[in-house]
Amino acid sequence: MLYIPITNPPSTHSTNKMVSSKDQNSIYDVKISTVSAGCISGHNAIQELTTMDLAMKLHYLRFVYYFKSPTFDGLTILKIKETMFDWLNHAYIPCGRLRRAESGRPFIKCNDSGVRVIEAKCHLSLDEWLESTYESRHKVMVPNQVLGPDLAFSPLVSIQLTDFKCGGKSVGVSWSHVLGDALSAVGFINLWAQIMAGHNPAQPLTKAQQKIHFFGFESPNPSPDTLLTKRVDPVGDLWSISNPSKMETFSFYISSSELTRLQAKICGEQVDEQIPVFECICVVVWQCLAKVRNGSGPKVVTICKNDLRNRQKGIITNESQTIGLVKTDASVEKYTPMELGSLLVNKADNERLKIEETMGRDDTLPDFLIYGANLTFVDLSDGSFYDTKVRGHKPIYVNCFIDNIGDEGVVLVLPTSKGCSDGRMVNVTLPENQVLELKSVLKQDWCIA
Repeated sequence: MLYIPITNPPSTHSTNKMVSSKDQNSIYDVKISTVSAGCISGHNAIQELTTMDLAMKLHYLRFVYYFKSPTFDGLTILKIKETMFDWLNHAYIPCGRLRRAESGRPFIKCNDSGVRVIEAKCHLSLDEWLESTYESRHKVMVPNQVLGPDLAFSPLVSIQLTDFKCGGKSVGVSWSHVLGDALSAVGFINLWAQIMAGHNPAQPLTKAQQKIHFFGFESPNPSPDTLLTKRVDPVGDLWSISNPSKMETFSFYISSSELTRLQAKICGEQVDEQIPVFECICVVVWQCLAKVRNGSGPKVVTICKNDLRNRQKGIITNESQTIGLVKTDASVEKYTPMELGSLLVNKADNERLKIEETMGRDDTLPDFLIYGANLTFVDLSDGSFYDTKVRGHKPIYVNCFIDNIGDEGVVLVLPTSKGCSDGRMVNVTLPENQVLELKSVLKQDWCIA
């Protein structure tokens, strides 16, 4: 394994990465290596990518798991990598590299090239780090690489292991969305935890197969792109965008009692129709953001959820996420919270097939944004983030965000360390010039700080 010492975390083209100098200066002694399977696993097999995989190719999922001491105590980096050798034997697809067929369509060559591993140290203790008021601090704990411009040499997954002063460690994971959705990434990490505990899976992680849909004969007047997507200029072999807006991410916690209060405020005396927790959070952020944007919008939002009924264990896929569209006929300020909630519950039909149809009718495989094409709400509250048990210890905190998004913004709804019964964590990524005012409106209108 080759180590490359550098003075600061590596950076590549990624306009959504906002990091304060104070955060970045807390990280030092950075080393980079590559870890692959301990034995030949992929056998140079070809893994085809589905239409939805390619529709998601410009997005990147970033996770950071924080573990207290003594979770990793006594485990040297060599010991940790030994567990990774076994882990990646069962997860060879994320170890592959992208290639292009003669048609230009990308696929994954399962050549055991491995995942990128970054080792780093932090000047602060874990408690000091988590108590910091700098919202961007989690981003320096996660690799920010994107795929390309040398696709054949770009790892699909990167992992950053950061040691804190006085003990504790963070595990940051950068996962290319072309591999699968957030639950796929969580399953990949949970597999590592199982391997560390000595539990080998019966079969390796596999990809869902392409579902064939027949969209009919080509129309001489093809319909326009679906409102779920935003077409961008062709990116070639550098799978990233240059967003003119500087994006900023902030988080807030809503306790279970506060959620009950929000539901009561939204539903009022409508006992016959209760708006679920996720949709209530959507209503709150949607209305507040409309106020920030002078009441005119957004009139269209995207709703992403996980269809757990059709999800198979051991599968990494983009096929199990439902993607719905909700539109208002008038400005958002003309709707009551209950009316907005009813729209979100009753009108967010799964329109993912429209994305596949848009991709399928264009032989050039256009480059799209889905997250942030509209204001996008993503329900990850059923994600098993806190099931990642390392040597008997669960993470004390998990942060998640999505990079390379459109400037309409993304809202992630996440579970807490004690599960959904304890409330929700909400991560909001927006253009930075909207963040302060949104925080103010949330506090003023809904008492959320």
